[in-house]
Amino acid sequence: MLGSLGAAFLAACRSGRPRRGNRSGSFPLDGGLALLGTVWVGGEAVPAADWVVLLDGRGRIDRIGPAAEVTVPDGVRRIGGPGTWIGPGVVDTHVHLAFGPAAEGLRGGLVGVRDLGAPPALAAAVRSRGATVAVGSPLTAVAGPLLTAPGGYPSTTWGVDGFTRAVDSPESARAAVRALVADGVDLVKIALEPSGGRPVPGPLEVAAVVAAAHAAGLPVTAHALTAEMVTRALDAGVDELCHVPDERLPAELVERIADAGIPVLSTIQTFFSGGSGATTAGNAASLVAAGVPLVYGTDLGNAGTRPGVDPRELDRLADAGLGRMGALRSATSLAAARLDDRRITGTLEVGAAPALVVLSADPLRDPSVWRTPLLVLVDGDATAPDPAVLAAITH
Repeated sequence: MLGSLGAAFLAACRSGRPRRGNRSGSFPLDGGLALLGTVWVGGEAVPAADWVVLLDGRGRIDRIGPAAEVTVPDGVRRIGGPGTWIGPGVVDTHVHLAFGPAAEGLRGGLVGVRDLGAPPALAAAVRSRGATVAVGSPLTAVAGPLLTAPGGYPSTTWGVDGFTRAVDSPESARAAVRALVADGVDLVKIALEPSGGRPVPGPLEVAAVVAAAHAAGLPVTAHALTAEMVTRALDAGVDELCHVPDERLPAELVERIADAGIPVLSTIQTFFSGGSGATTAGNAASLVAAGVPLVYGTDLGNAGTRPGVDPRELDRLADAGLGRMGALRSATSLAAARLDDRRITGTLEVGAAPALVVLSADPLRDPSVWRTPLLVLVDGDATAPDPAVLAAITH
């Protein structure tokens, strides 16, 4: 049974908002659109000043290039100019939408998210794959309920009312994965959190979860914050760690993570908000130095978080050794790969419907501009968080 928070969220998801495909986004694209300013097409590209991204009436990219070489047809609206930034939007690989509405995330520059813990009905309400997506929402992948031991984290705290499923044997682990597959999840999350003396799934249970998920074609992400639990996750063959741990990792374990080739989701800022950020930041720096892919994620719903792109998390990634451009790649192309939805690649490509943002200034100089994007496009629909501000630079 859903608690009051979950019920309210589910009601909002079913409130009759318009669906994608009816071209009813808050900013019309009929007639095309020309975006002018500094353009970063993503990946290893270098941002280019005085470029144009020309969109057709369907919201697909018709041309990208220097303003001197791209002819904007008469009558096409132009947005931006010197100082404006156009580039891929951010994907947050670790959110909990029950604690932060998806629409607020989109207005804050997020084009995609992964919900890593929600009751089945909530997860089904926000999931994007294989379904139309509500206008004003980012593309969303879901894990559904976390798998944990009976009485384990977070079943007795924030995870009451359907946010978890208990596993206490290999057989129950396999059954829990089958239930998640039936729910239609995109990945499986297992919680290995022993703090406060909580029970955690044992090695056999974790291995059974991973084997069953892989047999169903689903990746497994692990909540593991200590060296012991990270080792248990690696022993079982998980595909990802959904946090940088907050217990200092020995060098040999960092190297093992690197050798396994699995990414680690950052969520560094929330540890700072909770008082253990220095250790987490040290682990993040060690992981980056070892070549581990560090991917942008905030753990929306936890301490110090709010919907939308978090400039502080981008700076934490930069400080870990990625630099600001590396942090932006972590939050776009690397994060898009974790979302695994062909509609978002973290790059701008001719012929594609881009998942992009228009910002008022260069985010490499001032990441705080992510808080107030001028325009967000995703899956052929455009959202103007502040229409009055956008109107001032539309001509």
